[in-house]
Amino acid sequence: MSQSGVQVDPECRRAFDKLMSRQLRYIIYKLSDDFKEIVIESTSEGPTENYDEFREKLVNAQTKSATGAITKGPRYAVYDFEYKLASGEGSRNKVTFIAWSPDDAGIKSKMVYASSKEALKRSLSGIAVELQANETDDIEYEQIIKTVSKGTAA
Repeated sequence: MSQSGVQVDPECRRAFDKLMSRQLRYIIYKLSDDFKEIVIESTSEGPTENYDEFREKLVNAQTKSATGAITKGPRYAVYDFEYKLASGEGSRNKVTFIAWSPDDAGIKSKMVYASSKEALKRSLSGIAVELQANETDDIEYEQIIKTVSKGTAA
């Protein structure tokens, strides 16, 4: 359980195990509408899905506020980034946790997401890199590859 009292749905771990066995490329998690549980919002269809589709899902994520208004919404995501080494020594994979919290999302949802993040991360062992993203530039593919590869990507 998190500081906010939010629980993690066991299906979140099962999907993560599929990602770790290279059956999925990404998972996007969200808080349930009652803000009591972290659940899966979407996953890739398989291990080869396009990064741009993943990014669009994050950028366009929406959350319902307590008053019923629909606003931009924070999300958690795990993406299995694969990149080739500039040295020519092959390729690498880095399972990356992304905490997406757009600056123009509602204050309450951002607070609940921030206080619930550790509960999800604790249930997902094998994350190599964690990123906090607040604007669309933070989730540009080239920027993330540069960060996860520590500059060794081709």
